[in-house]
Formats: sequence, C-alpha cells, structure tokens
Amino acid sequence: MTDLLVSLRKDLLLQWRGRAQLVAIFAFGAAALLLFSFAVGPDSLALRQHSAGFLWLGLLLASTLSLAESFEREMEEQALEGLLLLPASARALYYGKALANWGHLALLGCALVPVMVVLYDAGTLRLFSLFGVIVLGTAGLSAPGTLYAAMTAQIRGRQTLLPLLLFPLVVPVLLAAVKATSLLILGDPMGQVRPWATLLAAFAVIHWSLGGLLFGRVVED
Repeated sequence: MTDLLVSLRKDLLLQWRGRAQLVAIFAFGAAALLLFSFAVGPDSLALRQHSAGFLWLGLLLASTLSLAESFEREMEEQALEGLLLLPASARALYYGKALANWGHLALLGCALVPVMVVLYDAGTLRLFSLFGVIVLGTAGLSAPGTLYAAMTAQIRGRQTLLPLLLFPLVVPVLLAAVKATSLLILGDPMGQVRPWATLLAAFAVIHWSLGGLLFGRVVED
C-alpha cells in the first residue's frame, strides 16, 4: 500500500506539472462534441437523444491522447527501468498510474458535461447519478488503457496503435455507459440505470484485476 501511494503521488505530481496538456485535452474533447453537434444539425430532439453517445465518444477520443502520453516521462532516459529496479512491486506502479489516469479521465468527463448540456440541451436533475456513471465508466477505460499504454510506450506510432488495441476491448464499457447516461438524461421509468451501472462496475473490477496481474509481464517484455 505504501508503494502504491508513493507511485500515485508521483503520477499526480507529473500530471499537475503537465496541466497545460490537460487543458488541451479538454479543449479537444469539447471540440469533438461541437463537431458532433454540427454533424446532426439544428434538430434539437435528435441532439438530445444522441447526447449520451456523443459525450462518451468525445471522452473516448480525448482519453486516447491522455493515455498515450501517460508513460512518456517514464520512457525518458529509461526512467521506467529505474522504477522497476526499486524494491517495489510492478503491480503498485501499475495501480498508481491507473488511479492517476482514472482521476484525470473522471475529471475530464465531468468537465465535458456542461459542454454537453449547452450544445445538446441535455440537462438532467440526477447529476450525482450521472457523475457516478462517469466515474464507473472511466474506471473501465483507465485500467485497460493504462495497460496498453505501457505495452505501446516504446513504439513510435503509439498514438495510432493504442486506439486500435483499446477500442475493441472497451466496447462493452462504452455501450453500458452510453445506455446508463441516456437513461439519466431522457428518463428512466423502468428503473434500468442500476443494472447498467452494476454492469459497469463488474467490467471495472475485471479490467482492474487483469491489469494488475498482467502489468509485470508487459513491462518486463
């Protein structure tokens, strides 16, 4: 646990020092939502009905930029190899990085909600439930995203390869997140949000467990 906290503190400090990049990633996500609204046109009903899908697409596209660069500093001057030589488990390094990425993606998703409301007129009174879905959905994105980011960190075209590997794996997470978000925005007379949120939590548990088990082998290879 001590190793994990130290690793998490290190990654949060790196993210804070690179906060200008975080602003740029948010701007990219907001621009994606704006472009989606232009593609649909002035049909306010269609914009509201598809707002949940557009929110998660914008978050997914923005997350690939963040995840691809999450191991950039570890690759400089072979810093990752130095970390692996420390008396700390590779699993602690993974969970520290994954938790930092999770916090960043969750914050990014919450920041994109006002943009969605303004562009798509997709407001909801169940904001706490919406933020909870975002937290669960980004948990399912950050765990495999961190693993694949480590796998592709030393490849020159990692910004291209990472989405190719990540997108097929997180399709179930995106489907559940979009459905739960859509129900919160459009209404949930049948009480279907909880089963979708439970499914998101199950995917998150599976991805986080597998990521911790496989990370050591990935960085060693």
